[in-house]
Amino acid sequence: MTAMTALNMTKIAFGCDGFDELRARLAARIERGENIVLSTRYLPKRVEEMTGGSLYWISQHRFGLRQPLVGFSELEGGRIGIVLAPVLIEVEPRPRRAHQGWRYLSAEDAPKDLPQDGASGEGIPAALHAELAAMGLL
Repeated sequence: MTAMTALNMTKIAFGCDGFDELRARLAARIERGENIVLSTRYLPKRVEEMTGGSLYWISQHRFGLRQPLVGFSELEGGRIGIVLAPVLIEVEPRPRRAHQGWRYLSAEDAPKDLPQDGASGEGIPAALHAELAAMGLL
């Protein structure tokens, strides 16, 4: 029997010019340790598979950050809340096409976390890693 891996989601950081702006938008709530709640119309059909998963943020046509999924909640007006942990984890800046709303992302297709010191696995600063990846050199 093989272990099940969590299903993840992707979402565009709409209205942000980059990940620094997304961090700034969420900073106060993260500092207070508050969960982040995003509103969507429908509960994902594969919600049971998302336990232990994350939401991967996309900006400027690339992955850059992820937040662990805490769960889902009901909001006013019949909407659904995607509840995210108050932490931002940098991931390898791989290219990703833009889309509307959110999409599923399998664990196998998810980018790897970057080391906490802001450098990629090869000792390259994260910003330079993103530029090289965008040029197709990594």
